[in-house]
Amino acid sequence: MIQRMLTVGGFTLLSRVTGFARDILLAAVLGAGPVADAFFVAFRLPNHFRAIFAEGAFNAAFVPAYARLREQGGAERAGVFADRVFTLLVISQIVLLAVALLFTPQTIDLLAPGLARDPERYRLAVELTRITFPYLLLITLVTLYGGILNALQRFAAAAAASTLLNVTMMATLLLAVFFPSVGHAAAWGVLISGVLQAMLVGGDAWRAGVMTVFRKPKLDDDVRRFFRALGPATVGSMGVQLALFADTIIASFLPAGALSALYYADRINQLPIGVIGIAAGTVILPEMSRRLAAGDVTGASHAQNRAVEFTLLLSIPCLAAFLIVPELIMRALFVRGAFTAADAVAAGQTLSAYALGLLPFVLIRSAVATFFARGDTATPVKAALLAAAVNIAFKFMLMGPLAQVGLALATSIGAWINLGLVIWFGLRAGHLQIDARLKDSAMKLAAAGLALAVALWFAAVPVAQLVAGWRGIGDIAALSLLAVLGLVVYGGLVLVLFGRRWFATFKSRSR
Repeated sequence: MIQRMLTVGGFTLLSRVTGFARDILLAAVLGAGPVADAFFVAFRLPNHFRAIFAEGAFNAAFVPAYARLREQGGAERAGVFADRVFTLLVISQIVLLAVALLFTPQTIDLLAPGLARDPERYRLAVELTRITFPYLLLITLVTLYGGILNALQRFAAAAAASTLLNVTMMATLLLAVFFPSVGHAAAWGVLISGVLQAMLVGGDAWRAGVMTVFRKPKLDDDVRRFFRALGPATVGSMGVQLALFADTIIASFLPAGALSALYYADRINQLPIGVIGIAAGTVILPEMSRRLAAGDVTGASHAQNRAVEFTLLLSIPCLAAFLIVPELIMRALFVRGAFTAADAVAAGQTLSAYALGLLPFVLIRSAVATFFARGDTATPVKAALLAAAVNIAFKFMLMGPLAQVGLALATSIGAWINLGLVIWFGLRAGHLQIDARLKDSAMKLAAAGLALAVALWFAAVPVAQLVAGWRGIGDIAALSLLAVLGLVVYGGLVLVLFGRRWFATFKSRSR
C-alpha cells in the first residue's frame, strides 16, 4: 500500500513541481492585478463544480461501489454498472455546461459580485469563464476513468494527468502573443489540457479493458445504491465548496490583488495536501473497500492507521516551513516580473493562515475513507456541513480586520472542526480504531516537528544575512539552505526517535 501511495504521491509531486513552474510563469506575466483576478475567477468556477460533482462526491460514491462489485460480482457486472453511470454522467454534464455557457454573466454576478464594480474585470471574467467551463465535462470523464483504474490498483495515469494542465498552460502562456490577452492564453491552456487529460486516462482504461460505452440508462439495484451514496456525498461536497465560493465572493469586494494572494498561497498549501493527503486518500479508499468487501475489518483498520502515520511523517515538516518562513517561500518562488515583494508579503501572510489548518487538510481524506468504504456517505456530510457553516461565519467576521488572511484563517478553523467531527463520529460508530502505534508515532513526530520549527526560527535571520549580497538568487539560496537544514534536523530526529526498523515495517507491509 505504501508503494502505491508513493506512486501516486510521486506523480502528484511531478504535477505540483510543474504547477509551480506554471505559477511562476503566471506570476511573472499576470502578476496579481485585475487581469489575474479575472482569470482566477474563470479558473476557479469550473474547479468548484468539479470538486462538487467529480473528484469530491463522485469518487466517494463510485470507487467503493465499483470495487465491491468487482470483488463480489465479477468484471462483467462492474462493467455494466460503469457504463450506466458513464451515460448518466455525460448527459448531466452536457446539461450543466449548456446552462453555464448560456447564463455565464449571471453566474459571475452570483459567485463574484464584486467584479461588477470594475466593468473591465467583469467583462474579461465572463469571456474567460466561457472558455474554461467546458473543462468541467472533460475532467469529469477523467475522474470516472481514474476511479475505475484506482479500483483496479492502477494509479499512475490518473495521478499523472494533472501534469498536462500545467504543461499546456505554460505552452499557451509562452504563445500569449497569438491570443487577445494573457488571460485568454491561460484560459485556452486550461481547456486544451482537459482534452489531453481525457485522452491519457481514457487510453489507460482502454488498455486495461475497462473502457466505458454508452448504455441505455437503467436504475437497477447497483445504480440505485450508487445514487443513494452519491446524494449525501454531493451535499457534503457542496458544503465544502460553498465555503470556497464564499472566498471568491468576499475577495471580489476586497482591493485588487486579494484574489490573487489567495490563489498563490493556496497553491503552495496544496502541495502537501495533493502530494500527501490526496495521494493517501486515493490509495486507502479502494484498499479499505476491497478489504471490507472480503470481511477483513482488522486489515482495513490497520491500513488506515498506517496511511495516517505516513501522512503525518511527510506533512509535519511542511507545516513548520509554512508557519516559520512563509514570506521567504513566496519571494523565492514568485517575485519576478509583475509579481512584487509587496505581493509576496500578502501571499505569505495568507499562506501562514492556511498552514494552521494543514494537518486536518491532509488527514481528512484518510479519515473519511472508513465511512466511504462502507458505503456511508451521509455521516461525513454532517461534519462537512457544520464545518462549512462555521467556516463561512468566520470569513464574514475576519474579512474586515484581516482581509484575505482572515478568509484563509477561517478555512483552517473549518478544517479542524471537520476533522474533529469525523473522528468523533468514527469512534462512536466503531468504524475508526486508533491503535497504540499511531498514538506513539504522532507524539514523536510532533516533537520532531517542534524541533524543526525552532531550528528554522533561529536559522532564518543568519541565513538571510549570509546571502544578502547574492543579487537575484538570494531568496532562492536562503530557502535552499533552510531546506537542507530542515532535512538534517527533522530526518535525524525521526531516525533517532523511531529507528530504522520502523521504516522497514512500512516496506514489508507494502510488499
